[in-house]
Amino acid sequence: MKIKLQIALVGTLIMTSHYGFAVDWVSLQGLEGVKKESAVKIWGFLEPEYARTDGTELKAGPYAGQEAAFNQIRPNQNTNSSFNVFRARLGVRGQYDYNKINYFFLSEFGNNGITRKDGPQLTDASVTLNYIKNMHIRFGQFKSPQGNEAQKAIHIFDWNRFSNATDRLLLERFTDGNNGLRPDGNGGTKDVANGLNGPIGAFRDIGVQFFNTFTNDSKREFTYAVMFGNGNGISRSDNNNNKDVYVLLSTEQVYGGRGPRRQGFKTYVWYLDGKRTFDYVNGSKSNQEFDRTRYGIGTTYRKNNIRFSAEYVKADGMIFNGVEGGAVAGTLANNPNIPIANLRTASLNYLVDNKSDGWQLDFGYKVMPKLELAARYDVLNNATDGLSTGGVDPSAGGDPERKFETFALGAQYFFTKKTRAIFNYEFRNAEAPNQASDSNANKILAGMDDRLTFQILHIF
Repeated sequence: MKIKLQIALVGTLIMTSHYGFAVDWVSLQGLEGVKKESAVKIWGFLEPEYARTDGTELKAGPYAGQEAAFNQIRPNQNTNSSFNVFRARLGVRGQYDYNKINYFFLSEFGNNGITRKDGPQLTDASVTLNYIKNMHIRFGQFKSPQGNEAQKAIHIFDWNRFSNATDRLLLERFTDGNNGLRPDGNGGTKDVANGLNGPIGAFRDIGVQFFNTFTNDSKREFTYAVMFGNGNGISRSDNNNNKDVYVLLSTEQVYGGRGPRRQGFKTYVWYLDGKRTFDYVNGSKSNQEFDRTRYGIGTTYRKNNIRFSAEYVKADGMIFNGVEGGAVAGTLANNPNIPIANLRTASLNYLVDNKSDGWQLDFGYKVMPKLELAARYDVLNNATDGLSTGGVDPSAGGDPERKFETFALGAQYFFTKKTRAIFNYEFRNAEAPNQASDSNANKILAGMDDRLTFQILHIF
């Protein structure tokens, strides 16, 4: 029924739109726009960075005195201070047959969640066909239409880290089970380090997308995008018979300029719905499927020296729930004799049926032609549906709801249009709002450090 509804929506939009190329994220990433017999562009970007926290250790729970995952530096999480070439991407994009065929290819060689497990990966590989009036059709692996922060091209992203809601609700981590419990072969359970079974999702999927943008006489643009995808991450096929459905609608008043920093005022809504399959659920071999639904609304504004954005995200169904006790995945509990249900080995885990929501406000101002100062405030309310539909972190106890708040200050210095330095300082706080202040959960979260990051980003 949902798929039939989305197809009807696509048909309505196609019949009422007028063809036109526009610099929105859907079109910017899927179309080339210049009509030539053929054109090829080799491109990429480099993103070396430095990051540090104070390295505060866990203050309570079965992993007390050991490293806190939230105070370790991505992606290896084995130090609180590190230099890293976080992203190093190389690709080719172009068009053929006078822009009737567009293609986009990009690979990742940096040290991050995409490459950490299996090395360099293909992040994008798509072909867009422009043979049907008022509708472009894109096939392959590419960024799915969803929230603006998730869909925005990373090499012109204004911050070094995503907001909490985008990071935990939209950036998928794929695991074999919802926690580290596994059958022991004797009717009981054992625990393992339930880590990633492949690259992080990187806001991408493999499938087909129908989209277009049209413009009226007042320079107002209207964009639609509908995608059907596997919902199983990048560089691999589907693992169930269901397909994810993505829908994005946006409208933007264009003030001027072109490219990813074009001036305009945009409002958008989006929705995605799919299912995820776990091989193991609470220690049982099951291959169970669980709903994963996300939707949101947002706005962006850029004119002259000012930029502003606001976004709200809602999640229902499968919710990422971090690692037991705040430890680094794979950490062994201090007491090896604790009950197996307390998961002696810290693991990534999911609540299979819960709810979360989050929002952010982001403001930037160019105080000089080459210097922008910025501030961002974001909040994530994670696992707001309580104990009834998702269980509880057994190493911390109590209600699973967590509230994350981050206030970030940033500065960007533009050496050229293609090279800039990005400095961020994040004031980070978290709490278990429905637990006592002296609970293990709140003692653990009280140890969350502020974080400093610095990047040099160069596009070639």
